[in-house]
Amino acid sequence: MLEWIDTHCHLDHHLYSTDAEQVIKEARGAGMLHAIIPGADPRDLPRALALCSSHEGLYFAVGAHPLDCQHFDLAELQRYIQHPQCVAVGECGLDYHRLDPNDEDTKAHQKEVFKAQIELALEYQKPLIVHIREASQDAYDILKAYPHLRGVLHCFNGDAILLNLCENFYYGIGGVATFKNAKYLQNILPQIPLDRLLLETDAPYLTPHPFRGTRNEPRHIPLVLQKLSEILKISPIDLARITNANATALFSLMPHVKVS
Repeated sequence: MLEWIDTHCHLDHHLYSTDAEQVIKEARGAGMLHAIIPGADPRDLPRALALCSSHEGLYFAVGAHPLDCQHFDLAELQRYIQHPQCVAVGECGLDYHRLDPNDEDTKAHQKEVFKAQIELALEYQKPLIVHIREASQDAYDILKAYPHLRGVLHCFNGDAILLNLCENFYYGIGGVATFKNAKYLQNILPQIPLDRLLLETDAPYLTPHPFRGTRNEPRHIPLVLQKLSEILKISPIDLARITNANATALFSLMPHVKVS
């Protein structure tokens, strides 16, 4: 059986409020070694911590998504960051997708909150989980200003400028790579160094083909693995081993522990 790590799945999301235990069980049966619950809204941290405390192999991050900047609370993040199962800061970053191009105030606020979380990651020596949507240049300029920062570009969008960050950053690839309209991302994937690839689902979002349109779950990672193996011409088993080693190194995971 393939064994893999989902580096980004929102198991604390309300869409799993009634069956999270079953979702975790099915993921384990499909080969999940570890999963990381990113921080999107600080108000969800108690739920994330409860799940991680109940399951070996689950970890969480503290952070505020750029679309949840209004809920950013540095003291609340600091309250959780030293927990042994907290492995990262984020997801944080910039998201201009729904913004008026002239809305400089919102952009400035997103940048301020993004930089605050970068500083938090550096202070506590944690990797950063970065969300970038239609803001690649601004995000690149900010990240380049922190040469000691490490992390992952979650849901990598394929923008070539972001490949210049590969010395310190990994690239999270999920269900989008399986979409029929994702040719741009598929074409640029071979340019990512293998030792910088990570697997993710972003569950419950971005469900891979052929289940697109339904709730995503960690158990769908093998579909992503299969697509990447076709594109990169590497066997799924070898690719799983590579991405597992990458995730273990970045997030300081314990490779021998499985979800129970």
